[in-house]
Amino acid sequence: MFGLALHGGAGTLPRADMNDAQERRYRAGLAQALSVGYEVLESGGTSLDAVTQTVVTLENNPLFNAGHGAVFTLDGRNELDASIMEGSELRAGAVCGVTHIRNPIELARAVMERSDFVLLAGGGAEEFALTCGFEFVPQSYFFTAARWRQLERIRSGDTSLSALTIAHVGTVGAVALDRGGCLAAATSTGGMTGKRFNRIGDSPLIGAGTYADNRSCAVSCSGHGEVFIRTAVAHDIAARMRFGGRDLAQAVREVVLGELPARNGEGGVIAIDPTGEIVMEFNSEGMFRASRKGGGEPHIHIYR
Repeated sequence: MFGLALHGGAGTLPRADMNDAQERRYRAGLAQALSVGYEVLESGGTSLDAVTQTVVTLENNPLFNAGHGAVFTLDGRNELDASIMEGSELRAGAVCGVTHIRNPIELARAVMERSDFVLLAGGGAEEFALTCGFEFVPQSYFFTAARWRQLERIRSGDTSLSALTIAHVGTVGAVALDRGGCLAAATSTGGMTGKRFNRIGDSPLIGAGTYADNRSCAVSCSGHGEVFIRTAVAHDIAARMRFGGRDLAQAVREVVLGELPARNGEGGVIAIDPTGEIVMEFNSEGMFRASRKGGGEPHIHIYR
């Protein structure tokens, strides 16, 4: 048994603002990323390779708030975060606040595999990237007109629901189980539109936005990062399974539909367990998501 799930962010564009052409583009982007990751698993590749390549594909798609499509800080820059974890030895790597890395998830994996550390930040992370042979891209690589317009709306003081929703839409992630029974999870984001002071959310924090443990599950999160950090969402789900006797669906729903709303936290998670069971749950209006189990059909959804 093997399987893959991915997300392109919870808190999607409100249904009323999503036209048919936009929906087709998002669905095509999700389908492409799902196909890339699934092919890795189908050919006997590892869950680590599957989540890495899935997230790279999403980082390269300007529709999503990661890599090329990253949102802008208040001063018009792009600061990117990513993390990755595998479930057999609990190895993990993460970077935050990088500004010249085309695919931050690849650098996060390099931190995991080629250093003694878990999390590197800003200039230090990019100095490490140079020692690993990463090529830098100019800040202009991350520019997209749509993300700049979103920044302008925030700068203008627009507090409408649609403006606030698009301020962070599009964080990406993937979870996978490979034929060898190993779980992995990966998450990547540009953060929140208009963020200041080098703000860091949950995506690069192991246990908050990303977690994988072969004894329970692999989880990738998207949503209101501060609440996800305070409630350690990804690890909470795994702990409820390992120590509380919950199955995956119970653990996910208790956290996403119980703990998060109780603290005014909006968002969602994707998760997979060692049997290949996949759960994708959210408390926002929607979540860009897709999944496929070995030998099964692909499933792609935005709203409920």
